[in-house]
Amino acid sequence: MNVLRLFEKKKIEEAGKDIPNFKAGDTLKVHTKIKEGKNERIQIYEGVCIARKNNGMGSTFTVRKISFNEGVERIFPLYSPNIEKIEKVRIGKVRRAKLYYMRVLRGRKARIVEDIAKAQKERNEAKK
Repeated sequence: MNVLRLFEKKKIEEAGKDIPNFKAGDTLKVHTKIKEGKNERIQIYEGVCIARKNNGMGSTFTVRKISFNEGVERIFPLYSPNIEKIEKVRIGKVRRAKLYYMRVLRGRKARIVEDIAKAQKERNEAKK
């Protein structure tokens, strides 16, 4: 393993983030720190994860939501200090790694079916 990978691995461990196991198609709530002058607050951005890029410290994920009938996408760095926490709301049942086709769909066609079996399995594991 080269030196850069070892350094990245060490930095990821130091970040100590509790990141849930999620993929494209899952509905997420991302709690983000917002600074307004001297004040700092947490804002929740809820939407569907349409892409995830795993690249060590440079890992990112894209979340898409509909706000006032307009599609809004935001790319979050996975290990950013501005992300307080990530909650998984629903597990989507999709067959692709990148859901860029969602950009063109509206209304009922843009719905992602929930994977009930996986959701139930995760709930059972969480209880143990």
